[in-house]
Amino acid sequence: MKRFNYLLLSFLMISSLTFAQDGKERKSGHTNISKFRQLKEELPTPNNQHTASGAPGHEYTQQKVDYEMNIVLDDDTQRLYGDEIITYHNNSKDHLPYLWVQLDQNMRAADSKTPDLKSSKMETPMTNSKGFKQSYLKKPFDGGFKLEYVQDEHGKPLSYVVNRTMMRIDLPKPLAPGEVFKFKIKWWYNINNHVEQGGRSGFEHFPKDGNNAYVIAQFFPRMAVYNNVEGWQNMQFWGRSEFALEFGDYTVNITVPEDHILNATGKLLNAKEVLTPTQYSRLEKAKKSFDKPVIIVNQKEAEAAEKKRAKKTKTWKFYAENVRDYAFATSRKYIWDGMAVDINGRTVMAYSLYPKEGNPLWEKHSTRVVANTLKVYSKYTFDYPYHKAISVHAQRQGMEYPQICWNYGRPKEDGTYSDRVRDGMIGVITHEVGHNFFPMIVNSDERQWTWMDEGINSFVEILAELEYDPNFNTGNLPKDIVRYMSIDQDYLSPIMSQGDNVYNFGPNAYTKPAAGLYMLRETIMGHELFDAAFRTYSQRWMFKHPTPADFFRTMEDASGMDLDWFWRGWFYTTDYNDVGIANVRSFYLSDKPDEAATANIQKAKAQAERFGMPFNEKELIFFIEGDPSTAKNAKKATDFKFMKKELKNLSKEELKKVPNYFYEVTFNKPGGLVLPLIVELTYEDGTKEIKKYPAQVWNKSDAGVQKVFASAKKITNIVVDPNLETADIDVSNNSWPRQTKDNQFDRFKNKLKN
Repeated sequence: MKRFNYLLLSFLMISSLTFAQDGKERKSGHTNISKFRQLKEELPTPNNQHTASGAPGHEYTQQKVDYEMNIVLDDDTQRLYGDEIITYHNNSKDHLPYLWVQLDQNMRAADSKTPDLKSSKMETPMTNSKGFKQSYLKKPFDGGFKLEYVQDEHGKPLSYVVNRTMMRIDLPKPLAPGEVFKFKIKWWYNINNHVEQGGRSGFEHFPKDGNNAYVIAQFFPRMAVYNNVEGWQNMQFWGRSEFALEFGDYTVNITVPEDHILNATGKLLNAKEVLTPTQYSRLEKAKKSFDKPVIIVNQKEAEAAEKKRAKKTKTWKFYAENVRDYAFATSRKYIWDGMAVDINGRTVMAYSLYPKEGNPLWEKHSTRVVANTLKVYSKYTFDYPYHKAISVHAQRQGMEYPQICWNYGRPKEDGTYSDRVRDGMIGVITHEVGHNFFPMIVNSDERQWTWMDEGINSFVEILAELEYDPNFNTGNLPKDIVRYMSIDQDYLSPIMSQGDNVYNFGPNAYTKPAAGLYMLRETIMGHELFDAAFRTYSQRWMFKHPTPADFFRTMEDASGMDLDWFWRGWFYTTDYNDVGIANVRSFYLSDKPDEAATANIQKAKAQAERFGMPFNEKELIFFIEGDPSTAKNAKKATDFKFMKKELKNLSKEELKKVPNYFYEVTFNKPGGLVLPLIVELTYEDGTKEIKKYPAQVWNKSDAGVQKVFASAKKITNIVVDPNLETADIDVSNNSWPRQTKDNQFDRFKNKLKN
């Protein structure tokens, strides 16, 4: 636009705004409240460890912790005994006067304060004997760590203080940068029944055969994280928000009854010693089977073991390199199958452990789902770096650890199961195996930012589930979060909240972040930009400790998109999306002005004369409000003789598209979020067209925006967000003409008529 015309328009706009203030009280000034302002106020200042681009900086450091453990599981008493040597590497630039150790089992100690956090009320008006016993006669379970000693590597006692689920070890002298400190701990604890008492770890008892299946984690004192963001991450473990851990190497010997089948984090070093020759042969065969699972320990062998009770024990030996945690599962009931997975030319093993109670569902799906998950996650992030991933059947469980996870999904006793049970099992296995990537490798702080592992993982889970079954109901799409975002604001929390402090933990930490990332990929960024940026984040922070800012910054840095408006709205607020159609005005073309047009002619003529601009009243086209199909003086663009010059170079197909119908649509936005505006137009011939406007369409007016749709065909219907892409909480205002639903009485009358 020429500077003259620009100044003219600016003058007219400023004049109209100034005159609008005449006779009114002038509003006070304000700070920048735009929802498109930059996120700098919310994000921490970048530094040489966590850079402005979202990448680890040249001064980035993290600690390393190695463990040597001997573990004994007593199946008769359901106790676990252990001793460990911890080697702590201080890679930071700080001198550390003390170390912090996590004692997560103390959440189950007899004097635990975790039960005190829960609100309680009278169970009125009635209960039964079981409920009364559960509420008022139950003895507290004593499941905390029993520490026998905490010593330096030479056996000298160390000074320590236990603060509930955390233990501070006071060092004889501060640990200098680059130094290593070795110390020893010996302990035992009572293992909880996770089916009856809950928890991420424990055992399930099978009354019919008297056996137990153990899924064991958080079973050893573990080092807390020390970094330049939190210092020591020593927040208490109250039972919900999970773990922050350092990477290291594990040498672990686990002694269990001789007839148990066991698997764990790390490479099994003595397979020939703990398996029969036949089982070992099957294991080797499974390592070459890429098309289907091979049964390594079959159901007949597991049932035979159930009937016996070995008095002897055997020790399974493992070594795990560069993992952030350790877990194992063991039982004489376990069936074991496995298959090989090709991850870009490298063989990774997918395994499953399950009792006969899991069949036939588990034998049919579990290991195949593990294999699919490894492939899909590797495609969107990085090649899975470990040698195996294990899915373990555990009733009412869904929990993840490096290379191993617990998953629910059990058929009825007759072996039948519903689609819901099957899909629930497929979903939880996909989710928990996916956690190998987030946070077991991209090692975010679960205690502080639950969404960084649960939400990001739930997003990639969508892609893996749809790869396994294109019709799978993932439950993590934008439409699935509408109900949560519609509830009372008193029970909502921003995603950027510590998990212990929110009412609706699941939607807040899992579904809403996943739905938001899905929306980013499908609706806002597109696959190419999103996938490249997401892969960049994943690979930048492999085996490191990312923060939310690292994720936000990387997604923008690698895509070239300003997404601050999205992070602020979706992650930092409890705003919801609600866009509607407030008004639709239709116009037709005419060579005869109406009253409004006549007034405008005089204004336009006066302005032209003022600035010495030409004005030809005979070459005016008037937009008249109304329906051209019923208006007597409606014309087509091709009817105007002076338009021939403008239309002469158009082809026949282009001439057919010259607009004669014009619609001014006012979209209002009762909701506080800014998101893309998606509009579906339906024409009188039944064809449809979708127009997508970026979120920045709202940057001048948060309350509403107007759009003109010009068409050669009559528009019969307009719908906002027709495919439910943007989590719009109220679709009743999304259509024009407004769609009304019959009430129950009307439906009853119509039923009688038919």
